Parts: sequence; structure tokens; C-alpha cells
Amino acid sequence: MMNTLAPHKIATYRKLIIAVSIVIPLVVGALFRIRIPGDLSFLPPIYAGFNAATALLLILALVVIKQGKIELHRFFVRLALMLSLLFLVCYVAYHLTSDPTFYGDLNHDGTLTSLEKDAAGSMRSMYYITLISHIGLSMVVIPMALFAYLYAWSGDFIKHKRLVKFAYPIWLYVAITGVVVYWMISPYYG
Repeated sequence: MMNTLAPHKIATYRKLIIAVSIVIPLVVGALFRIRIPGDLSFLPPIYAGFNAATALLLILALVVIKQGKIELHRFFVRLALMLSLLFLVCYVAYHLTSDPTFYGDLNHDGTLTSLEKDAAGSMRSMYYITLISHIGLSMVVIPMALFAYLYAWSGDFIKHKRLVKFAYPIWLYVAITGVVVYWMISPYYG
């Protein structure tokens, strides 16, 4: 059984979740302007794998909670949270050390010509729609997932279930589209 938290600890964790939910997108956005030397080009398939594993764990967490296996549900959710954190660390590390990759950049020169845009066709639009929804919802799901976890940890399962109805499909979408985005952009890595 999960420990219930003292009210003052809940208030502290609420503030921490709010701070983390604001700081992560700001830091990730700022880091795209910074480049440090290094070659971490091996990371994208790894962090795509973290997303795939997260999606699988979320599905398993749903299956086992519907079977009443609470401890196994907690285990899968905790693993999903840890993999999401590992994803974030690898994602930031890769983007700190790598120039951006453009969808359609067939010659990997960092410039997208009109011929390359034409060759990419409508898939380029599909890529950017998927990417933008993935990024936007990833920012939304951070506080949702963390608050859902906090509610369960504090024993407030009514609030937990109410929030999970929204957080779960968003988190699952973000995890799955993370894999899709990688699959779509991977031919254009230099």
C-alpha cells in the first residue's frame, strides 16, 4: 500500500510539481540555443526506445489496474516515469551537442532546398503536425502525470482517477508520437 503524505508535504510537492512543469519547457527551449562539443549521435534511437517502452508500460499499467493488481500498476507507472525522465536527459544531451535536423534534408547539409522540400512532399507537413502536437502535449502532460502520481501517493484516489482520465491518453500519445517522430526524421540524420 502506498504511504499517505502529511498535508504539509503534499503542499511542498505541489509547489515542486508546478516549478518543474514551468522550468522543464523553459530550460529545454533555452538549451536549443546552446551547443557544446561532443558526439551523442547514438542517442536518438535510444530515447525513441525509452518512448516505446514508456508506451508499453502505460498500456500494461492500465491492463493490470483493471485486473485489480495495484502493486504491479504502481511498478509500471514508476518505471514509465523513470523512462520519461531518462528520455528527457538523453533528448537534452543530444540536442546540446547536435545541430538541428530538418525533415527532407536528403544531403544532410543543414539546409533545406526547394527540391528537397518537394521531394519530401506532404509527409513533411505530416511530420511537423505530429512533432508540434507531440511537443505541445509533452509540456501539458508533465504536470498532469506528476499530479496524478501525487494524488495516488497521498491516497486521494478520487482526484487521481479524475485526472488520469485526461493524463493517461495524453501521456500515451506523447510516448507513441515520440517513436513516430523519430521514425520519420531518422533518414535525415547526418
